[in-house]
Amino acid sequence: MKTIQIKDKTFALSINEESIQKEVTRVADEICRDLKDENPIFISVLNGSFMFTADLMKQINIPSKVTFVKLASYEGVASTGVIKEVVGLSEDIQGKTVVIVEDIVDTGLTMQRLLETLGTRNPKAIHIATLLVKPDKLQVELDIKYCAMRIPNDFIVGYGLDYDGYGRNYPDIYTLAE
Repeated sequence: MKTIQIKDKTFALSINEESIQKEVTRVADEICRDLKDENPIFISVLNGSFMFTADLMKQINIPSKVTFVKLASYEGVASTGVIKEVVGLSEDIQGKTVVIVEDIVDTGLTMQRLLETLGTRNPKAIHIATLLVKPDKLQVELDIKYCAMRIPNDFIVGYGLDYDGYGRNYPDIYTLAE
């Protein structure tokens, strides 16, 4: 589909499923190469990263664990600037290598808070793997080791990303049409 309608907004196709899967494979290969002796724990940030996490983990061929946290900072098409921890981490990460799996890093504030929180649990190392990053919107400096794609500062849906809870189910990524 070239365009989709979600509630009161129209979105145009911007990244197709084939391109997404190619980049997910590249990121998985990099992680497997770099962390082959680490037995990492992947921490998926819900809800948005569920598709990226599922596709990434299918290609991770090294011993590893996966767990989930849920943070919230968006309402509609805008960030509230307030980050809420909805579901916390139950896994012991002390002395372990952690890979945070995120759908999108835009301001970086949510990721910064998560890094600070996880850091208090004394992991061996923390790496960030994100499907998307908006370099022009970043407000904090982050070491994003594994990034599938860099995108402009547009509002997007699909492949796990949503508008007011809708649109996560599309295999492609769509950009809000003007």
